Amino acid sequence: MDRFSTSLLGEAKTLLLATDGSPFSDGAIQEAMFFGQACQAKVIVLHVVHTRSESITAANFEVRKGRELLAPHFEYIRAMAKDIGVVIEVVVVGSSKPEKTIVEQAKLRGADVILIGRHGKAGRLSLLIGKMTAKVMEQGFPRVLVAPKDFIITGNRILVGINNSANSRRAVEEALSLGHTCTTLQRIIMLAVAPAEEERENAQALLDEVSRKTEQAAPPVPCDFLLHVGDPVEQILQTADRCTVDMILIGNRSKGGMPKVFKGHIADNIIGQAQCSVLVVTA
Repeated sequence: MDRFSTSLLGEAKTLLLATDGSPFSDGAIQEAMFFGQACQAKVIVLHVVHTRSESITAANFEVRKGRELLAPHFEYIRAMAKDIGVVIEVVVVGSSKPEKTIVEQAKLRGADVILIGRHGKAGRLSLLIGKMTAKVMEQGFPRVLVAPKDFIITGNRILVGINNSANSRRAVEEALSLGHTCTTLQRIIMLAVAPAEEERENAQALLDEVSRKTEQAAPPVPCDFLLHVGDPVEQILQTADRCTVDMILIGNRSKGGMPKVFKGHIADNIIGQAQCSVLVVTA
């Protein structure tokens, strides 16, 4: 089960796995177990029952029912964790706003990363990554790893989507840190995308800034610097596929709006359509 000696989540010591018990959680469960092993980290397995009743008694009943329904799911995870020596804690709570509770539980328990599953490809954006996953992303937790159902991270290559936001700079810092802690990481691909030809100069300036930053890193981190012109989603996804990356790093959108390169639903589309896992960071 040992895929790599050091982890693409760095030195994380506590991971929070948010699971709804559906097959869409399988990828996140698998990655949580492997990262738990690689980092020697504790995994908090969290299931939030969406309670709709104003009565405390009724809400508690819903939580008990949810725990009973998912008992086989939790036993499966416990067996997997025991097999590879990962310490886990199963937590079941009720909430009328599960997305907020997931983040609150992550903060309460000192989690370094939230791991969550992703739905398969779909026509509507709300179905593309799953409503709950999308809502969790909006809460601005520092690091959220979104894992598709059938992808396995091997720890060789990562791609960083660069724009002019503070969150993008945080993603670059995260990538450089991983370059120092993950011994199997062979290459970091820094990609700036200019949506139109007239914006190429600005994108190049951003890429040059990142290049200077990597040169100052000690020890040096092996990086490729790419500039593409076109639709950001297409360019990032195509580059990730072409370079067979294990993970895409992007800065999170903020509630107040997004940087020009990643505004609208671009970040959601990257998360929803990527063949690999996506680590979303927030400054």
